[in-house]
Amino acid sequence: MHTNQTKIALVTGANTGVGFQIARALAENNYIVYVGSRDLKRGETAVSEIGSNAKAIQLDITNSDSIAAAVTKIQTEFGYLTLLVNNAAVSNAGKPGRTMEEVLGAQKPSVAVIQEMRAVWDTNVFGTLAVTQAFLPLLRNTTDARIVTVSSALGSLTANANPNNPYRVAFDAVYGASKTALNGVFLSLAIELENSNIKVHLVSPGFTATALNNFQGTDTVEYGSLEPIRVALSEDLPNGSFTGPADFAGTDNILPW
Repeated sequence: MHTNQTKIALVTGANTGVGFQIARALAENNYIVYVGSRDLKRGETAVSEIGSNAKAIQLDITNSDSIAAAVTKIQTEFGYLTLLVNNAAVSNAGKPGRTMEEVLGAQKPSVAVIQEMRAVWDTNVFGTLAVTQAFLPLLRNTTDARIVTVSSALGSLTANANPNNPYRVAFDAVYGASKTALNGVFLSLAIELENSNIKVHLVSPGFTATALNNFQGTDTVEYGSLEPIRVALSEDLPNGSFTGPADFAGTDNILPW
């Protein structure tokens, strides 16, 4: 078991948006960071901006061969992983170029296209768990490993059950509910691993302007990245935490399940 003298991180979906900001912050804090990207060239472009502590790696979390190749690469080069940041996600699988309002309207449970719903959940839920399962052996090879999964406050059942929550109208069956499922799966993982060397955290960036919402979010990507970066760099958070930015969360940035 390695003692993490050199901290190794993998960030999925890190060639742009919140993932890029997380990868850059980790590199600035002396992590060797693998920048996961479905398109390797885009990952290499991101790495050129981040600097020498970053390494591009091709990774499509919905493709088992791509996941296996990424595991083999990191296994060969370092033999362990200190931090896995699950950031890759999609908001819809329908016609491109639609506004956020059009996407939300098409993803209401009464009209959602089941095939499109499956495609979104394949990335946000099943793909995220698949890549996590694949990297667990490398995470177990360190003394203090962590899994940070970028979720969304939109997935909070408690928040969405509150009629005073202005964001509940955006809780749809496709993207929003995929984050609820993601929260459930990773809370389950946190419980399973609570007596191990691996801690599990979920974090929401808030309503950030990214490609997920056609850049219609109210917060800049820099602001939206602050809480995910804080969680990614924090080594003393309690296992099974779910946090978000202060304007979405309560005391100590804790979000309700």
